[in-house]
Amino acid sequence: MSHMQILKEQSIDFMSMRNVATIVSGVILLLCLLSILFRGLNLGLDFTGGTVIEVGYENPTEIADVTAALTNNGFEGATVQHFGSRTDVLIRLAPQEGEEASAKLSDQVFMALSEAADGGVELRRVEFVGPQVGEELREQGGLAVLFSLIGILIYVALRFEWRFAVGAVAALIHDVLFTVGMFSVFAIPFDLTVLAAVLAVIGYSLNDTIVIFDRIRENFRKMRKGTVLEICNTSINQTLSRTIITSGTTLLVLFALYFLGGEAISGFSLALIIGVLIGTYSTIYIATAIAVWLGVSKTDLLPTPKEGEVLDDRP
Repeated sequence: MSHMQILKEQSIDFMSMRNVATIVSGVILLLCLLSILFRGLNLGLDFTGGTVIEVGYENPTEIADVTAALTNNGFEGATVQHFGSRTDVLIRLAPQEGEEASAKLSDQVFMALSEAADGGVELRRVEFVGPQVGEELREQGGLAVLFSLIGILIYVALRFEWRFAVGAVAALIHDVLFTVGMFSVFAIPFDLTVLAAVLAVIGYSLNDTIVIFDRIRENFRKMRKGTVLEICNTSINQTLSRTIITSGTTLLVLFALYFLGGEAISGFSLALIIGVLIGTYSTIYIATAIAVWLGVSKTDLLPTPKEGEVLDDRP
């Protein structure tokens, strides 16, 4: 095999578990959908609009102290978090009417924090996002996901076969719903960086799916004997080593980003961690299982003979 082998080739019967996996996925997706519909997402400032104020303290400070200083001065409901280090603090406030109100607001917040910290604080950055901009971003983000799925459906149908295309897109919808659903269930802030991560998950998961589909197509041509399920199992086992190396190295980087990268990219790295794990699972139990369920067969993937050419069909 051309790729690096870290496992001896296994003979795990993945496909025998496909019905159980389908039921488990169905139940989890239903919970995710219900959470998204009834609980909604904890949308970040990018989507809702509002004001972001970044301040730097001379000495390390506690989130609770900053929140208390804001609450005492009438700024309730502000989101406060450390930004990179314990001296840098990011404050998010709900949208105000007009940019002037927002500018006054940032001055008032800064004065309140200066009083509480005896002047040992400096204003680093103020950003205002209008509710209109937030709404546009929300719509365009949704359209970005939708168009990418339609493009993938067409690409895989042309490259392989329509049954594989349906399986691949079903797996990607499963991955997106699961990842977004987890953010809804646990009320984790959902902002533009998380949306970017969801789009990256689509690409990552598709790459994994295409590798296995490619091997299935290759084995349909090589292995004249063997049922569709046996060929699918063999193909998944043959690419298992590559899947573990790719997912494992990606997860190492993502866990490092999540634990050491600070608040600014925690949502992004968490979405990718969930996506990589669920994407690896869905390639086998959603994409391949659906292609099998739709009745993919050897004849669908055998190359069509060119004029005057006879296919060698000897066993």
